[in-house]
Amino acid sequence: MAQVAVSKRGITLRIELFTVNDIPMIREGDDLAAIICNNTSLEDGDIVVIASTIVAKAEGRIFSLENIVPGRRAIDIGHRCGRDPAFVQAVLDRSVECLVEAPFILVQLESGQICVNAGIDDSNVEEGLFLDLPEDPDASARRIAADIKKMTGMRVSLVITDTNGRAFRIGQTGIAIGIANIEPVRDWIGESDLFGNRLQITQEAVADEVASAANLLMGEGSGGTPVVIMRGLNIHNTTGSIQQIYRIEEEDIIKKGLKCLQKDS
Repeated sequence: MAQVAVSKRGITLRIELFTVNDIPMIREGDDLAAIICNNTSLEDGDIVVIASTIVAKAEGRIFSLENIVPGRRAIDIGHRCGRDPAFVQAVLDRSVECLVEAPFILVQLESGQICVNAGIDDSNVEEGLFLDLPEDPDASARRIAADIKKMTGMRVSLVITDTNGRAFRIGQTGIAIGIANIEPVRDWIGESDLFGNRLQITQEAVADEVASAANLLMGEGSGGTPVVIMRGLNIHNTTGSIQQIYRIEEEDIIKKGLKCLQKDS
């Protein structure tokens, strides 16, 4: 269990995070809401944070490369990246746009997320198999949150997480890829700072901050703690979509730069 206390103008705010233990190996068709509710006690306003891996497993998003026939582009990219062309084809098939082809493959998914290898993972699955991300992470989050409410009567927010690298920094951190009952971005524009100055550009990525905090307890290896509860933040909201956290095309300078580099290569 982790606790974070923040002092705000003389008021101490406290956030509590703890893992949901005894989560079994998840298989296709498993009821994640029931598993969570059977292994922890939830309170109204809790934020349930779930690793995308177990959501994807429950939704049967496991596949192999056996029947994938790579095209000419996949063969070329595979040669430049040192990757199996069939794997590259799987990445391309799941992408709406490829932004970087080498030395790694960076693509945009239908959901709007930009990630390496389309988020396909070969960890925590049997040898020779691969795991996709949930097809519609927002829909998955809404469904699990609704099921939890039916079972417990508790109104919870829900965040589905993945780990991503960051531009300009080494290392990965947890990010939100699907949400329910939480606004992903808090807009501070127009509010005043300590000196009365009006804030002009500040927007806080709340959903990503929740995901990153939970990732400290989830870990990246064989810890087996893919569900974390955050309590005390009290930001439940019946609206919100992960789409709100992605920059619109016209304002995404980094994406524009990557496209230019792709044309020149």
